[in-house]
Amino acid sequence: MRIARSSVVDVARALGVAPSTVSRAFNHPELLKPETVAAVHAAAERLGYVPNRHAQALITGRTGAIGLIVPDITNPFFPKLVRAAQRAAEQHGLSMFVAETNYDPANERRQIATMAPQSEGVIVASSRLPGDELQLLAQRTRVVFINNDTPGLARVLLSSRDALQRGIRHLSEKGSRRLCYVGGPVRSWSEGERRGIVGDCAAALDLDVSYLRAESGTYAEARALATSVLSSGADAVIAFDDVVAHGVLDGLLIQGVRVPEQVSLLGCDDALPIQTHPRVSTIRLPFTEAVRAAVGLVTSTEIAPDTRIEVEGVLELRETTRA
Repeated sequence: MRIARSSVVDVARALGVAPSTVSRAFNHPELLKPETVAAVHAAAERLGYVPNRHAQALITGRTGAIGLIVPDITNPFFPKLVRAAQRAAEQHGLSMFVAETNYDPANERRQIATMAPQSEGVIVASSRLPGDELQLLAQRTRVVFINNDTPGLARVLLSSRDALQRGIRHLSEKGSRRLCYVGGPVRSWSEGERRGIVGDCAAALDLDVSYLRAESGTYAEARALATSVLSSGADAVIAFDDVVAHGVLDGLLIQGVRVPEQVSLLGCDDALPIQTHPRVSTIRLPFTEAVRAAVGLVTSTEIAPDTRIEVEGVLELRETTRA
């Protein structure tokens, strides 16, 4: 059985207004009184009327949607970001398209080209494209980047700088002298920031530091690095993110290492703290604040070039570091 959809006429008849008033409430609400717009939206929801986005785009030039491109939807970092973006888009009265690139620059390029004509703007998280290409892209596409610090771009950065510095000082104060940084994907902006902070802090605090890398960023690869961590003589590990921290933690525990009594561990992004025992000390990143800023930029009347917004993480000391 076919279910009839409610129409503009049905909503107008229920309110005793002209169909053009209902249309304006969705396409040009600024032309109506706020109470009229609210009444139309309430009646539409009650009657199950959903505006035709394609028709609206023809009338207004607006698609009613924004795009979000992420490199890996299976990484626990990105579902949090997607959820925050969805809620921020809804607050602007917009829908959201999501696409994954699997860390492939060619795929990212295709996704941006596909999304741009179908959306009012695109947000790209952790882009893997070169900076000069991104600068050209920003000249012809309404785009905002998350965690890419290329000059000339509109960008929002989830920084762990201050919190990571505090975390390293805490490790030093509790007796750690040999750090091991287990990094992530080499082309990640976050990887560059965190590795640089570890090196600078180690030098300032006169700590030894060694470097390993889980290039794939997977739990399995990080767990396999536990033997190399022990071979380095480290008494404290700083992991690129919580997935890497989780893998290293399990690898250490399997080999009988007591955490944090023998080796302390600090992760980053607060994606998996309640799924480990002991619970991972980490840096909680303000996803909601960052994504709201990105959505605000991409939906603004005009995106100012070289807009740079940085939001700082918060150190969360739990059970894998000494109290």
